[in-house]
Amino acid sequence: VGELAEDAGLTPAQLSARRARLVSEDGRQHFALERGSGRLLVAGRLDREELCGQSATCMLPFELLLSNPLQFFRVEVALEDINDHSPVFRGDRVIFRVPETSNPGSCFPLEVARDLDIGSNTVRTYSISPKNEYFGVSYGSRSNGDKYLELVLDKSLDREERAEMSFSVIAVDGGSPPRSGTIEISVVIMDVNDNAPTFKQDRYIGKVLENMPEGSVVLQVLATDQDAGVYGEISYQLSEAADQSVSIFVIDPITGEIKITKPLDFEAVQSHELSVTATDGGGLSAICKVLVEVVDVNDNAPEVVVSSFSSPLPEDTAPGTVVALFTVRDRDSGANGKISCGLEDQLFFSLRPAYKNYYELVTVSALDREETARYILRVTAADAGSPPLTSTQTFTVD
Repeated sequence: VGELAEDAGLTPAQLSARRARLVSEDGRQHFALERGSGRLLVAGRLDREELCGQSATCMLPFELLLSNPLQFFRVEVALEDINDHSPVFRGDRVIFRVPETSNPGSCFPLEVARDLDIGSNTVRTYSISPKNEYFGVSYGSRSNGDKYLELVLDKSLDREERAEMSFSVIAVDGGSPPRSGTIEISVVIMDVNDNAPTFKQDRYIGKVLENMPEGSVVLQVLATDQDAGVYGEISYQLSEAADQSVSIFVIDPITGEIKITKPLDFEAVQSHELSVTATDGGGLSAICKVLVEVVDVNDNAPEVVVSSFSSPLPEDTAPGTVVALFTVRDRDSGANGKISCGLEDQLFFSLRPAYKNYYELVTVSALDREETARYILRVTAADAGSPPLTSTQTFTVD
């Protein structure tokens, strides 16, 4: 990956002499240090989509820790995307029931294909195969940024002439070489029922606290249909994003109320993207997007992770000597994740901020073993939640 020793201004011999090692906040080691050469190597297979999802940038941070004397360097490795995923449609086949009275230019929404890659490696174009004189495909982004995909009727239909037709919609990404995904389309041509359901909004946004009980209502979607009788009766169906395999939401097919079926966890997933399909009694449908934003509550106490600790100490240890190096972290966000760190009253030791959430426990005055042979040092980390949560780390120094 890079010449780590050279970038740190060290020789490979210094790395070995100073017992260099790599430390990460989450404990996961994606890279290895080759002490003999000072090179940074990949320790195992890296999956950008697993590590960073579809974020525009993917940075893997860690520390180069030197134990003798104690020193550390912040290291960040940018993980670049390659085109290793094909576009994927939800399901293999979609059936459209299209009334023969539909006018040319009528649009029939499809769910867009999903591609876990980003940038130019994600979906770029859609096409129909084999081409036919009745349908084309339209795709793009709306003003709010949501992508859309629609079948467009190019020519009037005649059920008596042709009752059904089938073709494929192909999604192609922009990678090199490009990858593609396919969904089969079946069109059943129907009489009358010439109005599809219409949602009041193209996109609904709901917020829910992560500690809300099961069965809580998140929001309600509403679609209307100008047709009368059975053709104007609407039922709702909910589908989650392709990467969320376990359903945690349910929709009332009659009222359109969306409820949670199990506890949410802000630290695991901050938002859920859903699709709601409204279908009338004649088979016509419309799709709207629903974004459920999970609101954080203060349910995680701070954690103190010790990177280095030296004990016992000689009684002639100089003031300012680093005894321990540790980091504090909190999985909550905002004020719930803002941490303050303190040391119980001590005349001989103090805390000193090192970098970001790193702290050093240092001596502040000369030690005298005959006066005190053992020090019990308690470090308390507290978040800014209401009420605040705390955790304590004890260091015993001989």
